[in-house]
Amino acid sequence: MYRLFIIVSALFLYQISYSQSSYPDVVFETTAGKFTVRLYEDTPLHSENFLKLVKAGYYNGLLFHRVIKKFMIQTGDPNSRNAKPGVQLGYGGPSYTIPPEFVAKYYHKKGALAMARQGDNINPKKESNGSQFYIVEGIVFTNSQLDQMVQKGQHLPFSAQQRNDYTSIGGYPFLDYEYTVFGEVVQGLDVIDKIDNVATDPNDRPLQDVKIIKAYILKK
Repeated sequence: MYRLFIIVSALFLYQISYSQSSYPDVVFETTAGKFTVRLYEDTPLHSENFLKLVKAGYYNGLLFHRVIKKFMIQTGDPNSRNAKPGVQLGYGGPSYTIPPEFVAKYYHKKGALAMARQGDNINPKKESNGSQFYIVEGIVFTNSQLDQMVQKGQHLPFSAQQRNDYTSIGGYPFLDYEYTVFGEVVQGLDVIDKIDNVATDPNDRPLQDVKIIKAYILKK
């Protein structure tokens, strides 16, 4: 299963500055509401693959099959389409993976869009799953907590912008440089919050399905 690692918890705020991109924004209409993501230019392998799948209707009808409160929400498993209640999901995807594109200025702040992947034990190159992605909910950190992460070798020194985001809107810095961040939510963070708060079963699947009705490219 394409899983992520979890640690800690706390409260969070909203206040985000958004990156610009030559790629078109992508809208996701879900049973929980609508949100819009913006793709980064510096991660072309991931951004272009994502647009290709959206254009093909790949994400239409898929479920948010894994939701962990104050951590992230995950979707993109083709096996989740029309999946019966209680079925464990998270193993599906296309027949290819994507080489990592770690860019220091893109990190796991709240609202970050990133690709899931298999663990280092079977995926030492940290290649991304071809379709499964997650959106960060995360928590708010203190500067002291960030300092401790650096001191323990859990993170490279934080930039001023990283510190500002992680101590204001929050996120999940433990995932930085481990999973490729290739975009961010620019509208509809309240919908991400709503999905993040649904009740889930022991496998982190929502008890009531949260479905992507359709994903489409927003014309500029």
